[in-house]
Amino acid sequence: MSRAARPAATLADTLVTWQKEHGRHDLPWQGTTDPYRVWLSEVMLQQTQVATVLDYYPRFLARFPDVSSLAQAPLDAVLGLWSGLGYYSRARNLHRCAQVVVAQHGGRFPASAEALAALPGIGRSTAAAIAAFCWGERVAILDGNVKRVLARALCFAGDLAQASQQQALWQLAEELLPETGVGAYTQGLMDLGATVCHRRQPDCAACPLARQHCAAHAAGQMDAYPVKTRRLKRGRRDNAWLWLCDGDAVWLCRRPEQGLWAGLWSLPEWPDAHALAQQVADWPGEGEVLPTIEHALTHLDWTLHPLRWTLPRRLSAAARARIEAALPAGRWCSADEWPGLGLPAPARRLLESSGG
Repeated sequence: MSRAARPAATLADTLVTWQKEHGRHDLPWQGTTDPYRVWLSEVMLQQTQVATVLDYYPRFLARFPDVSSLAQAPLDAVLGLWSGLGYYSRARNLHRCAQVVVAQHGGRFPASAEALAALPGIGRSTAAAIAAFCWGERVAILDGNVKRVLARALCFAGDLAQASQQQALWQLAEELLPETGVGAYTQGLMDLGATVCHRRQPDCAACPLARQHCAAHAAGQMDAYPVKTRRLKRGRRDNAWLWLCDGDAVWLCRRPEQGLWAGLWSLPEWPDAHALAQQVADWPGEGEVLPTIEHALTHLDWTLHPLRWTLPRRLSAAARARIEAALPAGRWCSADEWPGLGLPAPARRLLESSGG
């Protein structure tokens, strides 16, 4: 009598087996069920490469080892450590979330994806990742990498620019969840999307799903998925920056709470280089036109024309008052102070350049 054929491995089984042998196991936020550390890593990894986060994550933990220390910190200190990581609303939400966890939850993260998603800055996918890794809750994540893996595996033809199609993929992601071992499965999805199922030129030869579980691979249409038709229209912007030096101090301005680099400290900004040149034409001191900065944001290409102006050592109180009155609202920050403030990456690089 022949032995009964063993049932074919499910997508989840295949992925978990692959992750054990080929997945990532040495990232500093792995191997922990501390929701603070998992939450911090998930927020940092949003739209940011792992290699970049590997530099920021340990420094952030060294300064803020737990949610209470983060909640008690000044926002400027949080933004200062975040400086250069980009998408600064994440840092502001991180700080606000920590305060809510301390004030409303006694310093303990609520132990369910639904409750986590009610906190500031924690979306559905991030909440699910925390709940799956820390408490084994059977919930699906759907970050960018996972969307790509599942859309290809299922040949999901819905346009993910539409909320209804996003919800449809969420439903399918939930149906694919294993009954147990959700953490390992979730990690496998993340690892596969990050290391094998690339947006361009996916490494199908190394993919555990290619043989039996990927409909796009079977059809030879990997590049057709995921479908997302809406594209951000990129804008252009051109401004001038004033790097005003008084000894070792520089004049910095707090940017508005809404808009680009909201709430960060930055250099005074003028509509264009000509307007700035007219402003400083009769100022005492020396000016130096610095190389143009081309800075690419998610939806904007920004050209910045920096002018460094050094005030003379001996400056009358009247002359100083006249200059400060012409500047956007701000204050002098010493060379010991400004490195700890939240600064946009191009402003920090400029100030750290020769003579900064």
